[in-house]
Amino acid sequence: MDILPILSTLKRHKTAAALIVLQIALTCAIVCNALFLISQRVERIQTPTGMPDDEIVTLFVTGVTRAGNAEAQTQSDLALLRGLPGVSAVALTNQLPFGPSSHNSGVRLQPGDNTRARLVASHYSAGEGWLQALGLRLAEGRDFLPEEYLPGTVLDDNPDPRVPAVIITRAMAEQLFPGQSALGQALYIYGTEPQRVVGVLEQLPPPYPTGVAGPAAPVMVTPLRPTYRSGTFVLRTTPPQRDALLKAASAALEKNSDGVKRIVRMPRSFADMREAYYRQDRAMVWLLGGVCVALLIVTAFGIVGLASFWVQQRTRMIGTRRALGATRGQILRYFQTENLLLSSAGIALGMLGAYGISLLLMRHYELPRLPWHYLPLGALALWALGQIAVLAPARRAAALPPVAALRGA
Repeated sequence: MDILPILSTLKRHKTAAALIVLQIALTCAIVCNALFLISQRVERIQTPTGMPDDEIVTLFVTGVTRAGNAEAQTQSDLALLRGLPGVSAVALTNQLPFGPSSHNSGVRLQPGDNTRARLVASHYSAGEGWLQALGLRLAEGRDFLPEEYLPGTVLDDNPDPRVPAVIITRAMAEQLFPGQSALGQALYIYGTEPQRVVGVLEQLPPPYPTGVAGPAAPVMVTPLRPTYRSGTFVLRTTPPQRDALLKAASAALEKNSDGVKRIVRMPRSFADMREAYYRQDRAMVWLLGGVCVALLIVTAFGIVGLASFWVQQRTRMIGTRRALGATRGQILRYFQTENLLLSSAGIALGMLGAYGISLLLMRHYELPRLPWHYLPLGALALWALGQIAVLAPARRAAALPPVAALRGA
């Protein structure tokens, strides 16, 4: 179809054409970036932890009065919990993914206080049974040996503690020792004596998995036993027994106080912790999705309204073309081609706008650059939307009989 008559007609309606082009451009720019942000949030929410989320429950105990021997009380608690029906593993850790706190430590490859830290890693301290309780897998090496575990108090008032071993994640191993095995390598976290890498975990999320590093965040575990005052009890069970075990474990810990008044706080499943942690991300996904739908609907109505207005304004032109032998299909294609030209102009401007918005988000919010494939996807969606929206007015125009069109003009 010759587009020169269409361009000539659009020149006589510059304001209306410019408004619909700007509306399409704005929709394209916002929708492309919004879809990218939605995909990022969904990917973040669905990132696996490497842990059996539905099988883990956690409890945090707060002492109202100070215990005379917190380590002995903790060992008594662990023995009691291991005897509960449905418990397959129990451990105590200083922190958990999606938890309320985060402990980090600098890691050096050379001894000495003046040596600059190579990186800062999320630092888990755990007692016996942590690997089984968290359901983690080792990619290389082994778990800590019984003689390698030390009480967490070894760090108190000790400027040069002797911590023999450390287990790190695969992501941390690749950052520290690219292209080689991390097993047996020396890390300096405490004091002047090195901690040898005895194992490499497939995966262990940091307490805040949505940080800048994300899944590549360095994470390590040291064999330092926390007490109930500084750690969280982690119990492994089967999903059907999860709720019942939480109640039984809470009641057991409250009774096992040995004259020390304690309160069990935040008894919850690991799956609930994850759900609560990503609640804002899910809300953002729905909000951005709603914005996209609203913009597309407004744009579609704008196209329908403008096309309907132009059909009314061009009744004589339609009748003349029909009287000269134009078919219904030609009239229909005329309006579809006109919409395609307007949509293409708007999409071209929208792509530039999408790139500009992406640069602003990168500069002010440290977001990655908008991937190029979102632009053609957005263009195809808006082209399709435009053709669907203009179809009804175009079909009404094509259905006008020539005599009625000329008479009604």
